[in-house]
Amino acid sequence: MIRVGVCGFPVSRISLFQQLDVVEVQKTFYTPLSEKSLLNLRKDTPSSFVFTMKAFQGITHPYTSPTYRRAKLPPHFIPQNLGFFQFTPEVEESTRITLQEAHILQAKVIVIQCPPSFRPTAENIANLSRFFQNLERNPFLWGFEPRGNWPLETVQKICEDFNLIHVVDPFYASPTAGRIQYFRLHGRSGYHYCYTQEEIEALAQKLKETQKETFCLFNNTFMLENALELKRKLTEK
Repeated sequence: MIRVGVCGFPVSRISLFQQLDVVEVQKTFYTPLSEKSLLNLRKDTPSSFVFTMKAFQGITHPYTSPTYRRAKLPPHFIPQNLGFFQFTPEVEESTRITLQEAHILQAKVIVIQCPPSFRPTAENIANLSRFFQNLERNPFLWGFEPRGNWPLETVQKICEDFNLIHVVDPFYASPTAGRIQYFRLHGRSGYHYCYTQEEIEALAQKLKETQKETFCLFNNTFMLENALELKRKLTEK
């Protein structure tokens, strides 16, 4: 099965439910959400529609990241203890926040997206390994999206050791591991990119050739237009 969707809500929930198969909730990355907000996202959701979500940045991103400008952190958090999978109460609580949100949202996949500054050093890999070793699994699938210069063999070993999905942009890499495929398309020259007809056709052909369940989510300015065009191409013989 191929599910096509977007990262975030470029149009209303109802419109999105009618047109696409999946949405990756982005707000869960920036700041903790209330149960009311999450239940409102699920309101009137068709049974066939799937939610995925990004894990809270308190797990992955250091407090110096500009992404915290939108965050409403718990007042007792010590900023220096955030991010990079550190063995701290703040990262532990950030994980509990993500899991609670995922349960309410009934998310199928939780995406752990690392900042480019999180490099494959021995310390970082040790912290990451300890984090994933102790992570709650069922009923969720966990996706790992490293950024920056990560050796593929290192990513593959981490994903295989901890039963993770290697999240990639299919125009730049192929996943090394995972029982499903999870693609995030960020725009070939940045967020404001619009994929061409030729690129959408090539992507559709690649997706048709796979035997695995696949999630394909656009994360660019023209995400809705590109996602709908991909759905059309996938129905063509």
